[in-house]
This record gives sequence, structure tokens and C-alpha cells, in this order.
Amino acid sequence: MTDVTGDDSAPLMPSDQELRSILGEAKTIAVVGLSSKPHRDSHSVAAYLQRKGYRILPVNPNETEVLGEKAYPSLLDVPEHVDVVDVFRRAEYTPEVAEQAVKIGARVLWLQDGIVNEDAWRIGQEGGLDVVMGVCIRTTKSRLERGAS
Repeated sequence: MTDVTGDDSAPLMPSDQELRSILGEAKTIAVVGLSSKPHRDSHSVAAYLQRKGYRILPVNPNETEVLGEKAYPSLLDVPEHVDVVDVFRRAEYTPEVAEQAVKIGARVLWLQDGIVNEDAWRIGQEGGLDVVMGVCIRTTKSRLERGAS
């Protein structure tokens, strides 16, 4: 794992091999903060993941349906198993999302590009989740498919 912040006690980033495993084994991705507005990053990233064959579960209390999928107000309302929780929320809201991800038995907590919160990382790690912070899942998937490191 790679140190994200340059601090020995800071969160670590999974290796490319670990990321390939995470993305290769995942089938269902709950996208927290997914917007129905096509110009939003959450929408374009989720649409990309959907085109790549992942089942997308929108989690946003302000939406009823996004990308043809029923939206849920919170992770706790999602009625099926979630492999990856992909988060498009400001960093200060991510510890609560991490707690919910642990509670529902997700495998991975993924905080999108620019989103870093050490409390969320700690909650996820202590809850047995793989945690990825501060990088875009679409960019990572695309880079790994191209074979770049």
C-alpha cells in the first residue's frame, strides 16, 4: 500500500494489484451522492461504471431514480448486497457513510477524487473494509485496463 499523505500514520492506498482485485471482483456499486444531472461527475462516473457492467445503486435522498435504477435515501435502505460504496460527498460527511458501509457489510469504501477523511478511513479499516481515498474510480479502472501503473 502507498502512503497517501506522506505521514507514517496516514491512510494507505491499495496497490494496483489490490485495486485490480477490488474492481475485478465487484459486481454491485452503491454510489452515494449520485445525481441525475448529466453534467455532474457522479453521474458521468456512474454511467461509465454501468457501461463497464457494474450494477449501480444510487444513494441520494433527493433522487427517486438515476440511470434507470431506483435511488435509496441511505445505504441502510439498500435492499441488496453492495460490494463497493463509491462516495461523492464532502469529506466531513464520510465518517457516517463509512459507518453505514460497515453496517451493511460492504467490501470496499471508495472516496472519490479529492475526498480524504482519516476518520472515515479508520472506521472502514476497523470495520474490515478495503478503503480507497482521494482517487476517481473511473480514472483508476481506465488506467488499470490500459495496463499503466
